[in-house]
Amino acid sequence: MSSLVEPAPPTEDGYRPSPRRLAREAYRRRRSRRAALVATVSTAGTALALGLLVVNSPGWQRTKETFLDLDRAREALPKVLEGLWVNLELTLVCGALIVVFGLLLAILRTLRGPVLLPVRLLATAYVDFFLGLPLIICLLILITGVPALRLTGVTADPLLLGGAALVLTYSAYVSEVFRAGIQAVHPSQRAAARSLGLSNAQAMRYVVLPQAVRRVVPPLLNQLVSLQKDSGLVSIGGVIDAVYAAKIITGRTFNYTPYLVAALVFVALTIPLTRLTDWVSARMSGREQQGGAV
Repeated sequence: MSSLVEPAPPTEDGYRPSPRRLAREAYRRRRSRRAALVATVSTAGTALALGLLVVNSPGWQRTKETFLDLDRAREALPKVLEGLWVNLELTLVCGALIVVFGLLLAILRTLRGPVLLPVRLLATAYVDFFLGLPLIICLLILITGVPALRLTGVTADPLLLGGAALVLTYSAYVSEVFRAGIQAVHPSQRAAARSLGLSNAQAMRYVVLPQAVRRVVPPLLNQLVSLQKDSGLVSIGGVIDAVYAAKIITGRTFNYTPYLVAALVFVALTIPLTRLTDWVSARMSGREQQGGAV
């Protein structure tokens, strides 16, 4: 087999690959091309089979008219995109507040000393409560319950109340992410910082937190993806976001294509964030395997 492979020209440093090595490399290339071809054919065949199954189903024509009306899609897209700005604003503003509040809760839960036990208990009770409370119920309580109380100086704006519900709920989740990152830092790091004369607060700020935050970047990005999707739940209070804009058109035309348009818009926003999370995770995993900094 090696006699069929022409010898390669020498490189600049005079190295000439052996015929056996060239044969192995050619064999690997053939296997890679064959695997890519098989994967392409398999994927195309599966997609074709699923498409034929859907198109030939008894209710396909009715489904096409109800969910795939191009005229309704063109009508709904501008309104959905206009409402999407509300979702983006909620995601950015609430995301920043959630990170700050969640980090504060995580620090409070990791404080040491018997005198700080009440603080730890309050932080733990908060996290346990909002981890167990469904987001939809929190939204309903704040958006419908707070205005009913008619408290002086308290807003009745459903957008602000919905954002507050997102912050309260997601802060509990994010605090657990930060706490896991803090606990993942080896205790010797804190002990070394203390031996150098740093206080507990300084050791947390300059030694523990930088390492913990780097470790939890991928799960934090996952929480951001979830927040971006759940921002559409504020529409239950009448906030005209992408979801409610689709609902208005659907209620007028009795066609559900606007909901599909809103779904595709959210998916188009979510996929880049998901791929960014995968890239960050792979990059950090590669650094760990190479023995570099996380």
